Amino acid sequence: MVHPKILEVIDYDVCTACGACVSACPAGAIVMNKRAEVRDPDNLELYTKGAAPNVCEGCYTCGRICPVVDGYVEDEFANVRSFFGAKSDIEGQDGGATTAIASKLLELGEVDCFVGITRNDNWETELEVFTDPEQIKRAKGTKYTYDSVLSALREPFEQYDKIGVIGVPCQAHGARLISENVNDKIVVIIGLLCMESFYHDVMSEKIIKEIMELNPEDVVKFDFAKGKFWAYTKDGESHSVKIPQVGPHARNPCHHCCDYTSVSADISIGSVGTPDGWNCVLIRTDEGEKYFKMAEDELEIMEDPKPGMDLVKKLATTKHNNNSQHYLEVCEKFSFDECGIR
Repeated sequence: MVHPKILEVIDYDVCTACGACVSACPAGAIVMNKRAEVRDPDNLELYTKGAAPNVCEGCYTCGRICPVVDGYVEDEFANVRSFFGAKSDIEGQDGGATTAIASKLLELGEVDCFVGITRNDNWETELEVFTDPEQIKRAKGTKYTYDSVLSALREPFEQYDKIGVIGVPCQAHGARLISENVNDKIVVIIGLLCMESFYHDVMSEKIIKEIMELNPEDVVKFDFAKGKFWAYTKDGESHSVKIPQVGPHARNPCHHCCDYTSVSADISIGSVGTPDGWNCVLIRTDEGEKYFKMAEDELEIMEDPKPGMDLVKKLATTKHNNNSQHYLEVCEKFSFDECGIR
C-alpha cells in the first residue's frame, strides 16, 4: 500500500498540526497533541500523537485536506470583498470582534457550536467546543501558543449540524478543505491573522522566563507591534523585546507557512491596520457577509481605518518573502507534486 502523503509532511517537520486529518480519518489512524510524529508502523497502539501507517485503510482523505499538501496562493487578498475596523464592548485582544461575532451566532442559533482554544494562567492551551454564548467569552484574546484546533471536530461532527471554526491560517485552510472534500457541517470559518506561533514550553520557558525575564502567570496579554514582541503584565506594565529575539523560536512549520491573513476563511480578523483597541475585519465569502451581518449590531464599525490595508499587505508580503523559499525547498523533496504556491 502507498503510504499517505501526510507521512512525508510529518517526516520533513512541516506538518502544521492543524488537526484536519485527525477529525476526518475514518480509521482513527491519526491522533495528535501539539505536534505530529509518525508512529512505529509495527505498533498499532494509539499513542498521544502521530500517524500509524499500518492502521490506514488507504482512503487518502488526509492528503486531500492537508494545507501543506494543498499549498498556498500568491495573492491572499484576491478574495477580499471588504475591509474595515470593528470593536465590541467585550474585552479581548483588541476590539473583541471575534468573540462578539461568535457569541452572537450561538445566541441566534445560527451556529450550534464553535471549536477553538482557551488558556490557563500559565499560557497552556486547551481545546474547547463552545455551545454557549457566555462560554465562548473565555476564549477571548490571542494565545500565541499553539494547539491542534481541528482535531476537536471529530465529536461535533457526530453531534451537531452547524459548526463554526475559529483558528489561525493553517486551521482555517484545513477547515475549508474538510468542508469541500469531507464534511459540509462547517458553516462558518473565522480566521485569525497570524505571523507565527510557539509551542507552550518554548513560550513559557525560553521566551517569557529567559528572554523577557518575566513570570508567565503575571502576563495577561501578548502582542506583535512596531517591530517588537510585547508582554503586558498584571501590574499594568508593558515589556518588549525585538522580534528577531523571539522569531527564531517559533514552531518550525510556521517558518514554511505562506498565509498571513487566513485566506481560506469566511471572515478574517486581526489587530493590524486599525487604531489601538480595534480589530481589522476582512470579509471573503458570501457566508462571511451573511454571518457578519447577523452579528453587526454587536459591533462599532470604522469604515476606513488607518493605517489600513496597506499595512496588512506589507506584513503578508514580509511573511511570504521570509517563508516561501523554505516551503518550496521542502516541496522539492516530496514524492508528490500537488503542493506549491499558485
